[in-house]
Amino acid sequence: MIEVIIIAALLMWSALVVFKKVFPRSANSVFLQLSTLCHQQGWLTLAKWFTPKAVAGCGGGCSCPASEDQAQKTAPLQAVKWK
Repeated sequence: MIEVIIIAALLMWSALVVFKKVFPRSANSVFLQLSTLCHQQGWLTLAKWFTPKAVAGCGGGCSCPASEDQAQKTAPLQAVKWK
């Protein structure tokens, strides 16, 4: 019985992580609604836990830079010199 509970918890956690990675805008919307609902009920700690984090860049999870200036400030590639 304990094994079933542990596996169910792991599956739900995995589904949550995949949902947040594949659908970031929908996940932020859902978590914002959950946070608002918990805040209205007076569950402030839970509301703070559900509040979505502010994203930088496009918010698509593609690790692109927040602006074009940051993309151009990368160090130039240097050739490797073998001795």
